[in-house]
Amino acid sequence: MRSLFLLFALTYVAFAPQPVLRATEPPLVYPATRRVEQLDNFHGTQVADPYRWLESDIRQSNEVAAWAQAQNELTANYIGKIPERASIRDRLRKLWNFERYSSPMHVGAGLAYFRNDGLQNHAVLYVVDTPSASPRPLLDPNEWSTDGTVALSGTKFSPDGKYLAYAVSTAGSDWQTWHVLDVSTGKLLADELKWTKFANIAWTKDSNAFYYNRFEEPPPEEQFQATNRNERVYFHHVGTPQNKDELIYEQTGHPEWRVASLLTPDNAYLILVLHETDDDRHRILFKDLADPHAGFISLIDRFEHQFHFITSDGPVFYFMSNAAAPRRRLIAIDTRTPDTKNWHDIVPQTDDTLIDVGCVGKHFVLTYLHDASSRVRIFTRDGEHVRDVKLPSIGTATGFSGQPDSNETFYSFSSFSTPPTVYRYDVATDMSSPLHATNVDFNPDDYQVEQIFYHSADGTRVPMFISHKGGLTRSVVHPTLLYGYGGYNFALKPWFSVTALAWMEMGGIYAVPNIRGGGEYGAAWHESAIKEKRQTAFNDFIAAAQWLIDNRYTQSSQLAIEGGSNGGLLVAAVLTQRPDLFHACLCEVPLTDMLRFHHFTDGAGGVSEFGSPDVPAEFHALFAYSPYHNVRPGTHYPATLVTTADTDDRAVPLHSFKFVAALQHAQTGSAPILLRVESNAGHGDVGKPTTKRIEEATDELTFLVRNLNMRAD
Repeated sequence: MRSLFLLFALTYVAFAPQPVLRATEPPLVYPATRRVEQLDNFHGTQVADPYRWLESDIRQSNEVAAWAQAQNELTANYIGKIPERASIRDRLRKLWNFERYSSPMHVGAGLAYFRNDGLQNHAVLYVVDTPSASPRPLLDPNEWSTDGTVALSGTKFSPDGKYLAYAVSTAGSDWQTWHVLDVSTGKLLADELKWTKFANIAWTKDSNAFYYNRFEEPPPEEQFQATNRNERVYFHHVGTPQNKDELIYEQTGHPEWRVASLLTPDNAYLILVLHETDDDRHRILFKDLADPHAGFISLIDRFEHQFHFITSDGPVFYFMSNAAAPRRRLIAIDTRTPDTKNWHDIVPQTDDTLIDVGCVGKHFVLTYLHDASSRVRIFTRDGEHVRDVKLPSIGTATGFSGQPDSNETFYSFSSFSTPPTVYRYDVATDMSSPLHATNVDFNPDDYQVEQIFYHSADGTRVPMFISHKGGLTRSVVHPTLLYGYGGYNFALKPWFSVTALAWMEMGGIYAVPNIRGGGEYGAAWHESAIKEKRQTAFNDFIAAAQWLIDNRYTQSSQLAIEGGSNGGLLVAAVLTQRPDLFHACLCEVPLTDMLRFHHFTDGAGGVSEFGSPDVPAEFHALFAYSPYHNVRPGTHYPATLVTTADTDDRAVPLHSFKFVAALQHAQTGSAPILLRVESNAGHGDVGKPTTKRIEEATDELTFLVRNLNMRAD
């Protein structure tokens, strides 16, 4: 479920910001949706669920499939009649067509990176075998299917660069199948490892084997809905069948726990990282691999804090942790004397939030968030501050991985008005050299990004980024897109997206509030909006909308909201709570039934975030905001487009189906309530080919143009 922040690329078409009146249309006639007499008893509270039948897998139920098809046809007919759609799609394809690179990664003596020439369905993996060699394509997912629905979902090179383990996912599913490729020859080996999700691959130093985590094979009819339980760690030798893999670890008695494996750089220790569902609190086990009879030793034995392994120096392990440091610190734990009193601060907690640590040569590279924008600082291995990396502006820097014998690292920098640029950085000389700049047809100097702070309902000060064209005067006529997430300790940082550029080019405003539930200000910011306190995130988002209106950036009739996954839950909840405040809503791959979310696929992973309806106090909090259960008949709801996909096995389609059915039944006004179901696709943009992303973005932008009464020049 984590992940899970989704940015769906809307794009530019030349529309003026002034609204234009259109002829009033009669309300849509929605497909007939059967209602059933289903009552559930939650701790003495009777709860109706009239659309329980829509929970059936679309692949297994002809009735659900027919209903979804009818909804799709209604949506396609509605959007297809909007005159601006053709020009939106044409412009979208042109704007999307720019070359994109990833930051390079070290592979043996060479490098590897991803490159998309613009309209390719998927990026191609290239390798540069030696510093003087020319790049060569190693893996091209575009060759795996004619429609782009088979995607690359994970890669891990062996330490010497001889092999590449890579994962393939089909139709956007989170299920992965891992293969092994000989890097020098490009030959695909016979290895095939199935039934993994979000697997972690830990290669041995000799590059002949690796550890990985996987689940049991589910029944065929339950692959996309059954809960994921009993994850185990296995050891795989290259060239052997999966059924010969050695079981290394299984947790008995706690089927919901997740586990991943790591190896220390010297391969002296195997580390297991355990966490409860999607909760970001860890237990740490380790095993001395030099002793064939050694068992696992518990280093961290309670789920209280985060422990992200960074590197090791013999028996001394380095972790980024929020133990006694809500905004995280870098610590060293000597496994021979692991008591907390012996833990050593390498870099103590600061006023900024530590989000990543890289090891480059003899240095640590620490990336912080300062009011949701990147700050990068260099330290020696002893924790002495060397310098801060000079970044171009307010924005987001990612990367900074490296090797112990080299000062070379790479990073990418972007912002709302700055396309991503890849840099080579020398830690010893403090030199940044651009490698690949994204060439998009616009002038960043023509745009303005500001950060304001507003107060939420309880008085908390919340930051918000507001992006728009330079010189734009405040006026209530500006169409505004308010994007939010607010969950899973995930921070919304400044990013370059076609969405932001689209609204700025058309004279509109793109606003991103850093609401609570995210990780912008550490553990306290996240924990202030989990479980019974989830309403806090919704209040923050509502307050952001109200601030934009009160300060004359826009008005309700020009305000649209957008969110995906956990952000889909966010916009669905505020839609039901304040339908008067917004005029349009893009609700993407959401959770909406918060009383049954934990019964399907990875939904149980969200219990640590949302709480469980099986716990009375948490049930009452969930029931109070659950979007599906808070749709009220006789309400004028804003124009709403809900998007999902038939293979979404993270936020299963039933959430979208039941929510749309309830909204259509309750809608009193003439604003459309529409459902768009993508075929052979998964959770948001996960594994989604460029062609499908363009079509979905076209429909979303067209929907907004029509319902915000925007006018083509």
